[in-house]
Amino acid sequence: MSRPPRARESVLDAFARILADDGERAATMDATARAAGVSKGGLLYHFGSKDALEAGLLERLETLALDDIEEIKNAPEGPVAAFMRTSIHTGSPLDQAIVAVSRLAQNGNSPAVEALRRVRVLWEEALRPQARDETALQLILLVSDGLYFNNALTVGSVPGQQLDGDQIAALIRLVEESTNRTPTA
Repeated sequence: MSRPPRARESVLDAFARILADDGERAATMDATARAAGVSKGGLLYHFGSKDALEAGLLERLETLALDDIEEIKNAPEGPVAAFMRTSIHTGSPLDQAIVAVSRLAQNGNSPAVEALRRVRVLWEEALRPQARDETALQLILLVSDGLYFNNALTVGSVPGQQLDGDQIAALIRLVEESTNRTPTA
């Protein structure tokens, strides 16, 4: 697959940033063009409407999630451990897309809600073979959600409890022991 033009990516970056920082009302076509450093005509060349811009962001989310899943599946430490370790908000392009799409979903944007659900299903499908049953799968996903949320509370100047590497490793071991198809000795 060929890479999208850089201007298109800059527009999506700017749109995601505005959504995440200031919300959907602030994420106008004009504000997005200014933040991306392109003319309104340049923005319209890539995205003819705000709906098209939102669709581009949703497409980006799914592409980044698929890339994430491939990395998780191929991780030397195993899919569950890799998934848990990547459940900490680092400001990655995937994190930025999740936050931006979540802002759209919070305002009742049905395509955004569906995109987040599809990503969740993709993660479920990737992790299901690692879990002994559906309850174990939900444990993996919910602990991951908790890690992500806890870490989001510590971003910026907001104080919160940050887990260190040893604590995360211990948590991963506990989750793996609780969810593996074959119990560890």
